[in-house]
Order: sequence, then C-alpha cells, then structure tokens
Amino acid sequence: MTGFLPCNPPMSFDELASAETWIFDLDNTLYPATCGLFKQVEQNMTRFIMERLEVGRDDAFRIQKAYFQSHGTTMHGLMHHHDVNPEDFLDYVHDIDLAPIPLNPDLEGLLAGLRGRKLVYTNGSTGHAKNITRHMGIDQYFDAVFDIVAADYVPKPEAQAYHRLARDYRINPKTTVMVEDMARNLAPAAAMGMTTVWIETRTPWGRDGAEADFVHHRAPDIVTLLRRVLDI
Repeated sequence: MTGFLPCNPPMSFDELASAETWIFDLDNTLYPATCGLFKQVEQNMTRFIMERLEVGRDDAFRIQKAYFQSHGTTMHGLMHHHDVNPEDFLDYVHDIDLAPIPLNPDLEGLLAGLRGRKLVYTNGSTGHAKNITRHMGIDQYFDAVFDIVAADYVPKPEAQAYHRLARDYRINPKTTVMVEDMARNLAPAAAMGMTTVWIETRTPWGRDGAEADFVHHRAPDIVTLLRRVLDI
C-alpha cells in the first residue's frame, strides 16, 4: 500500500500533544508484548476450538491462525463458519491471569498529563479491557472502551467499525491520534484522516503493513511515545 494517500496531512510529531482525541489499542499496546499475556489468550483460543470443533491441537491452532488472517479475528471466523456464540468465546478466552502485566507508574503519570479524550478500541471485550486497565491502575484515565460488541462484532481493520466508533463518539479525525501494535489496523484510521502511531512489534502479523504510508509515526512502546509527546 505504498501509494496510500490520507484524506489530509497527518499531524507532525510535535503537534500530537494538542490532539483532541487519543484512541489506544489494548493488547500489546497499553502493556508490553514481552509480558506474554496475549499468549494466554491464544492458548485459550486453541482450547476453545479443540472443544467446540472436536479437533486436535494442531488442527485447532491452524484454524485459529487461518481465521485470524482471513477474518480479522479468530472469533469472527468461528462466528461465520461455525455459528459460535461470540459471548461464549469472549468469556472463555479472556479467563486469564493478569499477574504478568507489570505495574507502570510512569504510564499513569503520562496518561494523566495527556490532553484530550482517551478511548480504548479493542477487538476484545469491554470486560477484558477494564480488567487490564484496573490491574494497571490506569482505568480512570480513559473516557470509554469501544469493544468488539459495540462494533457489532465487526473487527479491525474493517472500515465500517472505525466509522461507527467515530460516529458514536463524535470524533473529528483531523484532531485524532490512533495508537496500535498491529500496523495494518492503522490503515482505515489514516484513510479517515486520523494521525497514526505504530507501536513497534516483532511479530509478523504486527509488522504487516509497517512500511506503508498509513503509518505516520512509530515508537518502541507506549511510555516512550508519551514521553516524547509530552517532551519529558
């Protein structure tokens, strides 16, 4: 997508501090991927598929990844092909131990100092998002969570979900920043006119699209990003 053209020029890095709205992804963005939390979710997905589809572990893992690639989320593929109840899936896969997430007092202070509305936008559930942000001690800094249920189970990076988010929260894309660890999920945001920031990740699916024009800025982690934005 090297020929991608945004609707308007993105904000420069120096302009990010004046953004009216910040949209943050949840998993592997607000907490470091190195803590391995999402690995627990992935393992739960595999077990769920094994039990519901009555297949072995290898087949379950293959189905899990195939649906992730073709449908945006494993859940969406299971809903489409196997009529899986999404609430059952979400409850099952988000039954995880949050202890590996490190507490991050620096992040608390940075979010407190960041101007503008702050929203969480996740392909997971609101319950999952709130459990994590409460555990991290940062839940009070977010105005709302826009989850997969609010998106009518349409996952990132489907454009209609982004437009629904913008409509529901009356977001002005020109003054909005979206932060994500999965580069391809930034494409619809940039197409709407938002400024995008990619949290660099080593995973192949996270890096997919990282060199495209819809990635305006990048940072190694959320704390480094916000320190730079706030000039700390």
